[in-house]
Amino acid sequence: MTHQDNPNNDPDRSDDEGAEIVNLDAARAGRHPYQSAADRSEQEAIDGPVREGEAARVDQPDTSGPGWRTTLEEKARTRQPIVPLWLRSRAEAVETLRWVSLHYLHVTGYQLARLPLYGGRLTIRAPRGFVRLVSGIVKWTFDLEGEPVRLAAVQKADPEAYLKLSRQRDSRVRLRTFLSIVALFILLVAAIIAANQPNAAQWATLAVAIALGILGKPADRPLINRAVIPTSVEKLTSDIVIRSLTVLGIAGINQAIAKNPKDAVRFVAPITRDGPGWRADIDLPYGVTVGDVLDKRDRMSGALRRPLGCIWPEGDSSIHEGRLILWVGDKDLAKTVVKSPLVKAGSHDVFKGIPFGCDPRGRPITVPVIEQNILIGSQPGQGKTASVRVLASGAALDPTAELWIHELKGTGDLDPHEKNCHRYVSGIEDEAIAYAADSLTLLRREVMRRAAALKALPADLCPDKKVTRQIADKRSLGLHPLVAVFDECQNLFAHSEYGDKAGQDAEFIIKLGRALGVILVLATQRPDKDSLPTGISANVTIRFCLRVAGQLENDMILGTSAYKNGIRATMFVPGPPSKGGDAGTGYLVGATPMPKVVKSAYLDTPATQRIADRAHALRHSAGTLSGHALGETPERNAPTFDLLADVLAVVPPSETKVWNEVIVDRLAELRPDAYGVWAALEGGAKTAQLTTALKPYGIKTGQVWGTPEGGGKGANRIGIVRDDVATAVTERDSKKGRGVAS
Repeated sequence: MTHQDNPNNDPDRSDDEGAEIVNLDAARAGRHPYQSAADRSEQEAIDGPVREGEAARVDQPDTSGPGWRTTLEEKARTRQPIVPLWLRSRAEAVETLRWVSLHYLHVTGYQLARLPLYGGRLTIRAPRGFVRLVSGIVKWTFDLEGEPVRLAAVQKADPEAYLKLSRQRDSRVRLRTFLSIVALFILLVAAIIAANQPNAAQWATLAVAIALGILGKPADRPLINRAVIPTSVEKLTSDIVIRSLTVLGIAGINQAIAKNPKDAVRFVAPITRDGPGWRADIDLPYGVTVGDVLDKRDRMSGALRRPLGCIWPEGDSSIHEGRLILWVGDKDLAKTVVKSPLVKAGSHDVFKGIPFGCDPRGRPITVPVIEQNILIGSQPGQGKTASVRVLASGAALDPTAELWIHELKGTGDLDPHEKNCHRYVSGIEDEAIAYAADSLTLLRREVMRRAAALKALPADLCPDKKVTRQIADKRSLGLHPLVAVFDECQNLFAHSEYGDKAGQDAEFIIKLGRALGVILVLATQRPDKDSLPTGISANVTIRFCLRVAGQLENDMILGTSAYKNGIRATMFVPGPPSKGGDAGTGYLVGATPMPKVVKSAYLDTPATQRIADRAHALRHSAGTLSGHALGETPERNAPTFDLLADVLAVVPPSETKVWNEVIVDRLAELRPDAYGVWAALEGGAKTAQLTTALKPYGIKTGQVWGTPEGGGKGANRIGIVRDDVATAVTERDSKKGRGVAS
């Protein structure tokens, strides 16, 4: 049936086969093809009649309108905080109050020290003040200020005006002369009375001298000096912000401002003081992201007429990618020396994190340590080792934390803490690399031991199966924090002999050691896939990236897509602060809810030595010194073993599926020093050890049928398939170019 067969254009008609017929005229006119006549009438009452060929409205008007709650929510989408931001953080509140107290203490001390100078100035200026006072009284009494007006009347030969002015002057002079005589008489009486009271006379003389000295002050020479010279920082205004955005050369911003200068850039909150600087919250034009602005930070510095170290734009992706938070500081962050509270701390608790530095607004930043692993990366000379030194010092001041330090550069930057370490090495030679590789092997075994020990703890002591302060204080459990530092770790992971095994061990520790109190701190100046295995860089939880050269290095340290999301450590200026560089400043990710620019605290060698001395005294009194710190020689060449190869060795090809507990017993017979602790466990703990150890290799366990080795009834228990282990070995060895497993 065609359109011509339906002359009335009835949308409810159908053809002989029951198919619905669409009203083409209604569709072309913008009406719904199945709309009833009543609905069309109602729509035409709202929109007006739709003529053929007229375009349909896409956005229909909302006749109901938003409810009062929706309207209120739109207006109150961002509420201003009731409590000021600086009072929300105890550390920030204490720091603010400390700064204010020191400021006014300085002002008070400055002025008190200059009281003799101010007294001398008042004494010198008192005669001039006396002359000014007398001349002023004379002028007022005899109405001398009106003399020019009377002379003008004489010169104009206006007798009527002159007589009127003269009578007015005579009346004023009579009254003022009487008042002056009364005032003089009162002063004389007061002087006579004060003369009979020496103390009162002295105070009166002092008061008169001060008053005369103030009256004699020259207009261009103030009496009191300023204790604090105010800065000439320009106040941040909306016009200045928009000016800085227009010079960035971003097409989206310039086009939006050209079309709509008033609303192209929207300020979602008033520009306010935020710490030692100004903060502006901005919604960029549609299609422009914060990452576009971060690339132009140097141009923004020129537009705002402020040093580059004062300009810190950042985004708030929790709202949207176009929300820009522009903070303009009063002082250059590069020239700011951040003092660490660890310098004066008697001790420290690593469960509370380690004070690491401050953000551009001067707010202290603490890096959590427990249940974390930390990766630090940068170009050479940008403050990487100095940042490691802060973390090592914080861990050293906790006498319950076991410290392992491997400084694989050989310069001795961490030597002050050698006397506090269970294991310590400093060097770049093969012996030092081998020692560091042995440490990772030992740490892997320690993770396995801790997993079994933690599993055996009762639920009331360890409900979450994580190391807590209470558990760490029980030294007999051996579950205290263990912080292992590997500075210049690229020399270990890229080593031709030890690198592959060390990378596997580090990945295993990072994945499983967090909840067991084992923390790795890795620092590298060459973040690539060879010197920093992807399994490590992908699983660390806290990252600190100082200046790097490009996007690849940036994302290796800060995580995939960090550069794309505007988190770019390439924006920092290379070089030390003395030469205008940003050494010590980097992006910190994972330690705070949002990525932050942070300048790490600076600890020089003498300060680090003082901290190490206090830490050594704490550990000596607590009895927690061990290993290298006691002069012992821990096993430098820990026995190395390959778990997968060992499993294949104890499970012959004839056994396709074997229980975990059987394999563990066989492994313990093969290598008692490595697997004996597993076999000592009972029940599910023994089975879980092997399951956990095989998980990083992609080998899954499951229910398999078997019988006890000594005979007995068969059953389904947790076990593995031997072919899965052989396949994993084949894939691993093929990547190394060693062939396949037999």
